[in-house]
Amino acid sequence: MPTPAGEGNLGTPRSRGASLSDLEILDPADPLARASATLRGWAALQIELALAPEAAVDALDATGDPRGAMALLRPAARVGAAQLDRALDALARAGAVLVPFSSPAYPWRLSQIRDPAPVLSVVGDRSALEAPAVAIVGARAATVYGLAAARQLAGDLARAGVVIVSGLARGIDAAAHEAALEAGGRTVAVQACGPDRVYPRAHHRLAARIAQQGALVTELPPGTPPRRQHFPLRNRLISGLCRGLVVVEARERSGSLVSAQHALSQGIDVFAVPGPITAPTSVGPNRLLRDGAHPVLEAGDVLDALGLAASRKAGSPPPAAAAPVLAPGLRAIVQALQRRPATRDELARSLGRSGASLALELLELELSGLVRIDRDGRLRAVR
Repeated sequence: MPTPAGEGNLGTPRSRGASLSDLEILDPADPLARASATLRGWAALQIELALAPEAAVDALDATGDPRGAMALLRPAARVGAAQLDRALDALARAGAVLVPFSSPAYPWRLSQIRDPAPVLSVVGDRSALEAPAVAIVGARAATVYGLAAARQLAGDLARAGVVIVSGLARGIDAAAHEAALEAGGRTVAVQACGPDRVYPRAHHRLAARIAQQGALVTELPPGTPPRRQHFPLRNRLISGLCRGLVVVEARERSGSLVSAQHALSQGIDVFAVPGPITAPTSVGPNRLLRDGAHPVLEAGDVLDALGLAASRKAGSPPPAAAAPVLAPGLRAIVQALQRRPATRDELARSLGRSGASLALELLELELSGLVRIDRDGRLRAVR
Protein backbone atom coordinates (compact mmCIF):
# COMPACT_ATOMS: atom_id res chain seq x y z
CA MET A 1 0.00 0.00 0.00
CA PRO A 2 1.50 3.37 -0.89
CA THR A 3 3.32 5.12 1.93
CA PRO A 4 2.44 8.79 2.51
CA ALA A 5 5.24 11.12 1.52
CA GLY A 6 7.61 12.01 4.30
CA GLU A 7 6.41 9.22 6.58
CA GLY A 8 7.96 5.91 7.52
CA ASN A 9 10.37 4.00 9.71
CA LEU A 10 13.38 5.48 7.95
CA GLY A 11 12.49 9.11 8.46
CA THR A 12 14.57 11.61 10.39
CA PRO A 13 15.71 9.82 13.55
CA ARG A 14 14.87 11.33 16.90
CA SER A 15 18.06 12.12 18.82
CA ARG A 16 18.55 10.61 22.26
CA GLY A 17 19.59 12.62 25.25
CA ALA A 18 23.36 12.61 25.52
CA SER A 19 23.47 11.34 29.10
CA LEU A 20 20.98 8.48 28.82
CA SER A 21 22.14 5.22 30.38
CA ASP A 22 23.62 2.52 28.17
CA LEU A 23 22.38 -0.27 30.42
CA GLU A 24 20.97 -3.00 28.19
CA ILE A 25 18.39 -4.78 30.34
CA LEU A 26 16.93 -4.06 33.79
CA ASP A 27 15.97 -7.22 35.70
CA PRO A 28 13.77 -6.71 38.81
CA ALA A 29 14.68 -10.24 39.97
CA ASP A 30 18.36 -9.23 40.27
CA PRO A 31 18.98 -7.91 43.82
CA LEU A 32 21.66 -5.49 42.62
CA ALA A 33 19.45 -4.08 39.88
CA ARG A 34 16.50 -4.00 42.27
CA ALA A 35 18.36 -1.64 44.59
CA SER A 36 19.56 0.66 41.81
CA ALA A 37 18.15 4.11 41.22
CA THR A 38 18.24 3.35 37.49
CA LEU A 39 15.74 0.48 37.62
CA ARG A 40 13.50 2.29 40.06
CA GLY A 41 13.57 5.43 37.91
CA TRP A 42 12.47 3.59 34.77
CA ALA A 43 9.82 1.62 36.65
CA ALA A 44 8.43 4.87 38.05
CA LEU A 45 8.37 6.43 34.58
CA GLN A 46 6.46 3.41 33.24
CA ILE A 47 3.88 3.78 35.99
CA GLU A 48 3.38 7.50 35.36
CA LEU A 49 3.91 7.98 31.62
CA ALA A 50 3.15 4.73 29.78
CA LEU A 51 -0.04 6.26 28.36
CA ALA A 52 1.79 9.36 27.09
CA PRO A 53 4.58 7.75 25.03
CA GLU A 54 5.39 10.56 22.60
CA ALA A 55 5.58 13.20 25.32
CA ALA A 56 7.64 10.84 27.52
CA VAL A 57 10.21 10.17 24.80
CA ASP A 58 10.47 13.89 23.98
CA ALA A 59 11.06 14.59 27.68
CA LEU A 60 13.69 11.83 27.84
CA ASP A 61 15.47 13.41 24.88
CA ALA A 62 15.38 16.79 26.64
CA THR A 63 16.47 15.67 30.10
CA GLY A 64 18.45 12.46 29.52
CA ASP A 65 16.99 10.83 32.62
CA PRO A 66 13.70 9.07 33.52
CA ARG A 67 13.24 11.04 36.74
CA GLY A 68 14.07 14.26 34.92
CA ALA A 69 11.42 13.41 32.31
CA MET A 70 8.86 12.82 35.04
CA ALA A 71 9.76 16.09 36.75
CA LEU A 72 9.34 17.91 33.44
CA LEU A 73 5.95 16.40 32.54
CA ARG A 74 4.43 15.55 35.93
CA PRO A 75 6.10 17.82 38.51
CA ALA A 76 3.49 16.95 41.14
CA ALA A 77 3.65 13.18 40.57
CA ARG A 78 5.11 11.04 43.32
CA VAL A 79 5.56 7.29 42.93
CA GLY A 80 6.14 6.08 46.47
CA ALA A 81 8.67 3.45 47.52
CA ALA A 82 5.95 0.98 48.49
CA GLN A 83 4.21 1.34 45.12
CA LEU A 84 7.52 0.84 43.31
CA ASP A 85 8.34 -2.23 45.38
CA ARG A 86 4.95 -3.76 44.55
CA ALA A 87 5.49 -3.09 40.84
CA LEU A 88 8.99 -4.60 40.90
CA ASP A 89 7.70 -7.65 42.82
CA ALA A 90 5.02 -8.17 40.18
CA LEU A 91 7.55 -7.84 37.36
CA ALA A 92 9.86 -10.37 39.01
CA ARG A 93 7.01 -12.85 39.57
CA ALA A 94 6.02 -12.54 35.92
CA GLY A 95 9.62 -13.13 34.81
CA ALA A 96 9.61 -9.75 33.06
CA VAL A 97 12.57 -7.47 32.45
CA LEU A 98 12.46 -3.79 31.52
CA VAL A 99 14.02 -2.55 28.29
CA PRO A 100 14.16 1.26 28.47
CA PHE A 101 14.04 3.46 25.41
CA SER A 102 17.67 4.49 26.00
CA SER A 103 18.97 0.91 25.90
CA PRO A 104 20.94 -0.45 22.93
CA ALA A 105 18.74 -3.56 23.40
CA TYR A 106 15.58 -1.56 22.60
CA PRO A 107 14.13 -2.84 19.28
CA TRP A 108 15.57 -0.62 16.58
CA ARG A 109 12.58 -0.75 14.28
CA LEU A 110 10.25 0.25 17.09
CA SER A 111 12.56 3.09 18.12
CA GLN A 112 12.02 4.74 14.73
CA ILE A 113 8.26 5.30 15.02
CA ARG A 114 6.81 8.64 16.08
CA ASP A 115 5.63 7.45 19.48
CA PRO A 116 7.76 4.53 20.72
CA ALA A 117 7.10 3.07 24.16
CA PRO A 118 9.35 4.74 26.77
CA VAL A 119 9.76 1.38 28.55
CA LEU A 120 9.00 -2.16 27.40
CA SER A 121 8.29 -5.06 29.74
CA VAL A 122 9.41 -8.30 28.09
CA VAL A 123 8.87 -11.91 29.13
CA GLY A 124 10.76 -14.47 27.08
CA ASP A 125 13.27 -14.21 24.24
CA ARG A 126 14.16 -10.55 23.73
CA SER A 127 16.04 -11.30 20.50
CA ALA A 128 12.68 -12.09 18.85
CA LEU A 129 11.98 -8.34 18.92
CA GLU A 130 14.91 -7.65 16.58
CA ALA A 131 14.39 -10.46 14.05
CA PRO A 132 12.56 -9.94 10.71
CA ALA A 133 8.89 -10.02 11.67
CA VAL A 134 5.44 -9.89 10.11
CA ALA A 135 2.24 -9.09 11.98
CA ILE A 136 -0.88 -11.15 11.31
CA VAL A 137 -4.07 -9.62 12.70
CA GLY A 138 -7.78 -10.02 12.17
CA ALA A 139 -11.22 -10.60 13.54
CA ARG A 140 -11.92 -12.14 16.93
CA ALA A 141 -15.10 -13.73 15.59
CA ALA A 142 -13.27 -15.23 12.63
CA THR A 143 -14.70 -17.61 10.07
CA VAL A 144 -13.38 -21.09 9.32
CA TYR A 145 -11.87 -19.64 6.14
CA GLY A 146 -10.11 -16.85 8.04
CA LEU A 147 -8.70 -19.15 10.70
CA ALA A 148 -7.39 -21.54 8.06
CA ALA A 149 -5.78 -18.67 6.11
CA ALA A 150 -4.14 -17.26 9.24
CA ARG A 151 -2.78 -20.68 10.21
CA GLN A 152 -1.41 -21.38 6.76
CA LEU A 153 0.28 -18.00 6.40
CA ALA A 154 1.71 -17.93 9.93
CA GLY A 155 3.02 -21.49 9.73
CA ASP A 156 4.68 -20.99 6.35
CA LEU A 157 6.20 -17.64 7.32
CA ALA A 158 7.48 -19.08 10.61
CA ARG A 159 9.09 -21.99 8.77
CA ALA A 160 10.77 -19.41 6.53
CA GLY A 161 12.39 -17.86 9.62
CA VAL A 162 10.01 -14.92 10.07
CA VAL A 163 8.80 -13.99 13.57
CA ILE A 164 5.00 -13.77 13.77
CA VAL A 165 3.66 -10.82 15.79
CA SER A 166 0.06 -10.45 16.93
CA GLY A 167 -2.07 -9.36 19.88
CA LEU A 168 -3.03 -12.63 21.67
CA ALA A 169 -6.73 -11.98 21.01
CA ARG A 170 -9.24 -14.69 20.19
CA GLY A 171 -9.72 -15.65 16.56
CA ILE A 172 -7.10 -14.68 13.99
CA ASP A 173 -4.47 -13.56 16.54
CA ALA A 174 -4.55 -16.84 18.46
CA ALA A 175 -4.54 -18.89 15.25
CA ALA A 176 -1.44 -17.06 14.02
CA HIS A 177 0.42 -17.51 17.32
CA GLU A 178 -0.49 -21.21 17.54
CA ALA A 179 0.51 -21.96 13.95
CA ALA A 180 3.90 -20.27 14.42
CA LEU A 181 4.54 -22.34 17.55
CA GLU A 182 3.45 -25.57 15.88
CA ALA A 183 5.80 -24.82 12.97
CA GLY A 184 8.72 -24.56 15.41
CA GLY A 185 9.04 -20.83 14.80
CA ARG A 186 8.98 -17.80 17.05
CA THR A 187 6.08 -15.51 17.83
CA VAL A 188 5.61 -12.28 19.79
CA ALA A 189 2.39 -11.28 21.57
CA VAL A 190 1.90 -7.59 22.32
CA GLN A 191 -0.55 -7.11 25.19
CA ALA A 192 -2.87 -4.25 26.16
CA CYS A 193 -2.48 -4.93 29.89
CA GLY A 194 0.30 -5.22 32.44
CA PRO A 195 2.96 -7.96 32.14
CA ASP A 196 1.54 -9.76 35.19
CA ARG A 197 -1.78 -10.34 33.40
CA VAL A 198 -2.95 -12.28 30.37
CA TYR A 199 -5.89 -11.16 28.26
CA PRO A 200 -8.06 -12.97 27.46
CA ARG A 201 -7.72 -15.21 30.53
CA ALA A 202 -8.45 -18.27 28.42
CA HIS A 203 -5.07 -17.76 26.71
CA HIS A 204 -2.89 -18.31 29.80
CA ARG A 205 -1.55 -21.58 28.41
CA LEU A 206 -0.93 -20.05 24.98
CA ALA A 207 0.87 -17.11 26.60
CA ALA A 208 3.14 -19.49 28.52
CA ARG A 209 4.05 -21.29 25.27
CA ILE A 210 4.77 -17.97 23.57
CA ALA A 211 7.08 -16.93 26.43
CA GLN A 212 9.05 -20.16 25.93
CA GLN A 213 9.24 -19.86 22.14
CA GLY A 214 9.12 -16.11 21.63
CA ALA A 215 8.15 -13.16 23.80
CA LEU A 216 5.29 -11.39 25.55
CA VAL A 217 5.58 -7.60 25.37
CA THR A 218 3.74 -4.65 26.89
CA GLU A 219 4.45 -0.99 27.60
CA LEU A 220 1.97 -0.87 30.50
CA PRO A 221 2.97 -1.22 34.17
CA PRO A 222 2.11 -4.22 36.35
CA GLY A 223 -1.47 -4.40 37.53
CA THR A 224 -2.87 -2.53 34.51
CA PRO A 225 -6.14 -4.14 33.34
CA PRO A 226 -7.03 -4.41 29.64
CA ARG A 227 -9.12 -1.28 29.04
CA ARG A 228 -10.71 -0.26 25.74
CA GLN A 229 -8.38 2.73 25.25
CA HIS A 230 -5.28 0.55 25.61
CA PHE A 231 -5.91 -1.48 22.46
CA PRO A 232 -5.39 1.25 19.81
CA LEU A 233 -2.20 2.20 21.69
CA ARG A 234 -1.10 -1.45 21.69
CA ASN A 235 -1.76 -1.78 17.96
CA ARG A 236 0.94 0.75 17.02
CA LEU A 237 3.51 -1.50 18.75
CA ILE A 238 2.33 -4.56 16.81
CA SER A 239 2.96 -2.82 13.50
CA GLY A 240 6.04 -0.95 14.75
CA LEU A 241 7.91 -4.20 15.46
CA CYS A 242 7.34 -5.53 11.94
CA ARG A 243 8.41 -5.32 8.33
CA GLY A 244 4.84 -5.90 7.16
CA LEU A 245 1.31 -6.32 8.49
CA VAL A 246 -1.25 -8.82 7.14
CA VAL A 247 -4.97 -8.30 7.74
CA VAL A 248 -6.79 -11.62 7.35
CA GLU A 249 -10.37 -10.76 8.31
CA ALA A 250 -11.81 -7.51 9.69
CA ARG A 251 -15.26 -6.03 9.92
CA GLU A 252 -15.97 -2.46 8.88
CA ARG A 253 -15.08 -1.05 12.34
CA SER A 254 -12.22 -3.19 13.51
CA GLY A 255 -9.08 -2.82 15.59
CA SER A 256 -7.22 -4.60 12.79
CA LEU A 257 -7.93 -1.63 10.53
CA VAL A 258 -6.50 0.64 13.23
CA SER A 259 -3.35 -1.51 13.10
CA ALA A 260 -3.29 -1.07 9.31
CA GLN A 261 -3.52 2.71 9.70
CA HIS A 262 -0.65 2.65 12.20
CA ALA A 263 1.38 0.58 9.74
CA LEU A 264 0.76 3.06 6.94
CA SER A 265 1.80 6.01 9.10
CA GLN A 266 4.97 4.09 10.07
CA GLY A 267 5.87 3.31 6.46
CA ILE A 268 5.21 -0.42 6.87
CA ASP A 269 3.82 -2.55 4.05
CA VAL A 270 0.18 -3.55 4.45
CA PHE A 271 -1.12 -6.85 3.08
CA ALA A 272 -4.65 -8.24 2.98
CA VAL A 273 -6.22 -11.63 2.36
CA PRO A 274 -9.14 -11.30 -0.07
CA GLY A 275 -12.50 -12.71 0.94
CA PRO A 276 -16.07 -13.02 -0.34
CA ILE A 277 -17.61 -9.61 -0.99
CA THR A 278 -20.79 -10.72 0.81
CA ALA A 279 -19.00 -11.66 4.06
CA PRO A 280 -18.96 -8.97 6.82
CA THR A 281 -15.51 -10.17 7.94
CA SER A 282 -14.12 -9.51 4.45
CA VAL A 283 -15.16 -5.85 4.30
CA GLY A 284 -11.93 -4.63 5.93
CA PRO A 285 -9.34 -6.55 3.89
CA ASN A 286 -11.25 -6.08 0.62
CA ARG A 287 -11.33 -2.32 1.13
CA LEU A 288 -7.63 -2.32 1.95
CA LEU A 289 -7.03 -4.17 -1.33
CA ARG A 290 -9.15 -1.65 -3.22
CA ASP A 291 -7.04 1.14 -1.69
CA GLY A 292 -3.72 -0.41 -2.70
CA ALA A 293 -2.73 -3.04 -0.12
CA HIS A 294 -0.70 -6.03 -1.31
CA PRO A 295 -2.93 -9.06 -1.98
CA VAL A 296 -1.86 -12.24 -0.18
CA LEU A 297 -2.64 -15.69 -1.53
CA GLU A 298 0.32 -17.47 0.04
CA ALA A 299 3.31 -16.77 2.30
CA GLY A 300 5.55 -16.29 -0.73
CA ASP A 301 3.64 -13.12 -1.63
CA VAL A 302 4.71 -11.57 1.69
CA LEU A 303 8.28 -12.89 1.53
CA ASP A 304 8.76 -11.58 -2.03
CA ALA A 305 7.31 -8.13 -1.30
CA LEU A 306 9.49 -7.67 1.79
CA GLY A 307 12.67 -9.04 0.23
CA LEU A 308 12.67 -12.01 2.61
CA ALA A 309 12.20 -14.71 -0.01
CA ALA A 310 14.73 -17.54 0.11
CA SER A 311 15.68 -20.11 -2.52
CA ARG A 312 13.29 -22.64 -1.05
CA LYS A 313 9.56 -23.24 -1.05
CA ALA A 314 7.57 -21.83 1.85
CA GLY A 315 7.16 -24.62 4.34
CA SER A 316 10.60 -26.16 3.92
CA PRO A 317 13.08 -25.85 6.79
CA PRO A 318 15.39 -22.83 6.59
CA PRO A 319 18.96 -23.58 5.56
CA ALA A 320 21.70 -23.01 8.09
CA ALA A 321 23.19 -19.55 7.66
CA ALA A 322 26.87 -19.61 6.84
CA ALA A 323 29.02 -17.25 8.86
CA PRO A 324 30.55 -14.61 6.58
CA VAL A 325 34.30 -14.76 6.06
CA LEU A 326 35.71 -11.33 6.89
CA ALA A 327 39.10 -9.77 6.32
CA PRO A 328 41.00 -9.14 9.58
CA GLY A 329 40.28 -5.40 9.58
CA LEU A 330 36.55 -5.92 9.07
CA ARG A 331 36.45 -8.65 11.69
CA ALA A 332 38.15 -6.35 14.24
CA ILE A 333 35.49 -3.68 13.65
CA VAL A 334 32.60 -6.13 14.07
CA GLN A 335 34.13 -7.62 17.23
CA ALA A 336 34.63 -4.16 18.74
CA LEU A 337 31.02 -3.21 18.05
CA GLN A 338 29.75 -6.53 19.42
CA ARG A 339 31.41 -5.61 22.70
CA ARG A 340 29.88 -2.13 22.75
CA PRO A 341 28.11 0.17 20.27
CA ALA A 342 30.20 3.27 19.52
CA THR A 343 30.36 6.45 17.52
CA ARG A 344 32.80 6.56 14.61
CA ASP A 345 35.29 8.55 16.70
CA GLU A 346 34.98 6.17 19.67
CA LEU A 347 35.46 3.17 17.40
CA ALA A 348 38.53 4.73 15.76
CA ARG A 349 40.09 5.43 19.17
CA SER A 350 39.40 1.91 20.44
CA LEU A 351 41.04 0.40 17.36
CA GLY A 352 43.93 2.89 17.29
CA ARG A 353 43.01 4.06 13.79
CA SER A 354 41.86 7.26 12.15
CA GLY A 355 38.24 7.86 11.28
CA ALA A 356 39.12 8.35 7.63
CA SER A 357 40.84 4.97 7.43
CA LEU A 358 37.67 3.25 8.71
CA ALA A 359 35.23 4.94 6.32
CA LEU A 360 35.32 2.45 3.44
CA GLU A 361 35.31 -0.59 5.72
CA LEU A 362 32.34 0.72 7.67
CA LEU A 363 30.47 1.39 4.44
CA GLU A 364 31.14 -2.20 3.33
CA LEU A 365 29.89 -3.58 6.65
CA GLU A 366 26.76 -1.42 6.54
CA LEU A 367 25.93 -2.51 2.98
CA SER A 368 26.44 -6.15 3.94
CA GLY A 369 24.04 -5.77 6.89
CA LEU A 370 26.64 -6.60 9.54
CA VAL A 371 26.72 -3.10 11.03
CA ARG A 372 23.94 -0.57 11.34
CA ILE A 373 23.66 3.01 12.59
CA ASP A 374 21.45 3.45 15.64
CA ARG A 375 19.01 6.35 15.86
CA ASP A 376 21.51 8.31 17.99
CA GLY A 377 24.29 7.96 15.38
CA ARG A 378 26.15 5.11 17.11
CA LEU A 379 27.35 2.09 15.18
CA ARG A 380 26.15 -1.32 16.30
CA ALA A 381 26.99 -4.86 15.18
CA VAL A 382 23.98 -6.82 13.96
CA ARG A 383 24.22 -10.16 15.71
